[in-house]
Amino acid sequence: MVPTERLKGLEAFVATADAGSFTAAAERLNLTNSAVGKAVSRLEARLNTRLFERTTRSLALTDAGAAFYRTCVRVLDELQVAEQVLAADRLEPFGRLRVDVPATFGRMRVLPLLLAFAELHPGVRPHISFTDRFVDIVEEGIDVGVRIGGADAWPAALGQRYLGTERLIFCASPGYLARRPAPQSIEELWTHDTVTYGRADGSASPWLIQRGAGPVERRSVEGRVVVGQADALVEAVLAHSGIAQLATWLVDEHLASGRLVQILPALATDGLPLHLVWPRSRQLLPKIDGLISYLGSGLGIR
Repeated sequence: MVPTERLKGLEAFVATADAGSFTAAAERLNLTNSAVGKAVSRLEARLNTRLFERTTRSLALTDAGAAFYRTCVRVLDELQVAEQVLAADRLEPFGRLRVDVPATFGRMRVLPLLLAFAELHPGVRPHISFTDRFVDIVEEGIDVGVRIGGADAWPAALGQRYLGTERLIFCASPGYLARRPAPQSIEELWTHDTVTYGRADGSASPWLIQRGAGPVERRSVEGRVVVGQADALVEAVLAHSGIAQLATWLVDEHLASGRLVQILPALATDGLPLHLVWPRSRQLLPKIDGLISYLGSGLGIR
C-alpha cells in the first residue's frame, strides 16, 4: 500500500467520532451523508476492523475505534500544524492541544493559565482532561501533562521539567480550635480529631512528619473523617471536622483570609514534586514548546 492510501478516510472518521453522527460530520466537512459514510466504511474494510458500533439511534466508537481515533487525531493535527506554519512562515502555536492535569490542582492552578495561553494564541484549541489516575502520556496522545509526584526514572520517551515541591502544613479551622485548643506538641497532635485523604482502594495516605533535621517519617493516621478528593478534604477542615495535613497551594487563600489556621509550624515539611511532562518526539511543535515555557513561568508550588 502506498503511504498516501493510509490517510484516506481519516478526516471523515475523526469528524464522525467528534460529531457523533454521519449527518453532523457531513455538515462539518461540507460533504453528503453518503460520502462520509462510504469513506468510513472503506476505511473499516481496509483496516479489517469495525471502528463504530452502529444502531438506528446511536453511533459509538468501538474499543479499537477509540484507540485508532487517538492516533488519527495526532496525525491530522500535526499535518495541520505543519501546513499552517509553512503557509504563514511563522512559529505561532496552532492546533489541537491535549493537556492532562491533576483534578484539583489542575482546576485551581493550571486551568487559568491554559485559558490565558489560549487567549494569547487564538489558533490553539485546548482539550483538557482532569484526572488523578495514572495516564500514559505517549499512549493516550497527551501533548503536555502536569504531574504532582515524580518518578524514580522518567521514560526515555518523555521530556520533563521540575517546577518545585509541595509544602505540607498542619492546619485547622478557628471553629475547631475554639472547641479544642491547638496542640503544642506532636504528642498532643495525636489526641485530636483528624481529617485524612483516603484512596479508592480503601487505603489512606500517611502524614509526613519531620522533626528538625531528622529523616521524614511516614505516619499512618486513623482519620475521624476520611475523604478521597483534595478540595473535599479542605471543605471538611473548614467545617471544623479536625486537623489535616495539607499542601499550601491548596489552602493559601484560606490561610490569608483566616478561615484556616496553621498549627505546629515547626512540623511543616516538603511533600511531592511538581513536573511538566511531554513526548520528546513532539516537543519542537510550537504549541507544545510554547505551552511548556508558559506553564513553566506561571506554575510553581512552594
